[in-house]
Amino acid sequence: MSFSVETTVPARALPPTGAAAVGDGGVGRSVVGIDVGVKHLAVLSTGEMIENPKHGRKQAKQLRRLGRRASRRVGPDRRTGQQPSRRWLRTQEQIRALHTRIAAARRDHLHKLTTRLVRDFDTVVVEDLNIAGMTRSGGAYKRGLNRALHDAALAEIRRQLTYKTEWTGTGLHVADRWYPSSKTCSNCQAVKNKLPLNVRVFTCDACGFRADRDHNAALNLAALAAVVDGGASSASCGRDVKEARQKPTIRPATRRADGIAAGTPPSGERDRGNPATHAECTKQHSA
Repeated sequence: MSFSVETTVPARALPPTGAAAVGDGGVGRSVVGIDVGVKHLAVLSTGEMIENPKHGRKQAKQLRRLGRRASRRVGPDRRTGQQPSRRWLRTQEQIRALHTRIAAARRDHLHKLTTRLVRDFDTVVVEDLNIAGMTRSGGAYKRGLNRALHDAALAEIRRQLTYKTEWTGTGLHVADRWYPSSKTCSNCQAVKNKLPLNVRVFTCDACGFRADRDHNAALNLAALAAVVDGGASSASCGRDVKEARQKPTIRPATRRADGIAAGTPPSGERDRGNPATHAECTKQHSA
């Protein structure tokens, strides 16, 4: 016999660290901005770059080998009612065990990372990334990037930070999805028009500031904490960016029913009952 009990975990407020992180905007608290990605799993505003362990990619060769082995075994067939062989079942169990081991290693690494972040800093600033939209399409040329995004589990970092900051009393700010953290200069706040993904070093055209593009984005995210404490919110910053964009003008199409509703007959029916027009058309055809 087993019992399950639901309890509410009280917030365990941690003492402030006291040391202000790079890019805290002069708030006087330990603030860190986190820019997640594929090349580096996370780049902090302090300059620390956390490597992506790529758990799935490390075991990709073993998964392909087990997949080829399973294809040589006798599997189930619904059309003929054939039952799978024991070797096929054993291979499938090995594939499931390997996937479980990959997921456990990925989850363990992310738990250690997020726990360290909420313990070492008083405020954490992250981006609101649309991972599902980033991996939705792209064709064969984007297949490797989609696989790398799923392997990194970037959305899991946001999920763990959400409830761990509530447990420890650490502040969590989420920047708007449209906030141009990578295109904005962390030194003079000038925004570049374009910044392709293959350009890994950010160079400001206004002040000449140079930095790694991910580190520059993390510095901009950390600076948003000062905006939040000043009375605004990170969502409002992103909303200003979206409102500044010019939306395409959509002109309403002229429908045939509009003329009928206004009392004007459609073009094909305007002269149908007019005898003079009918006689003129007959004269033109006879000529």
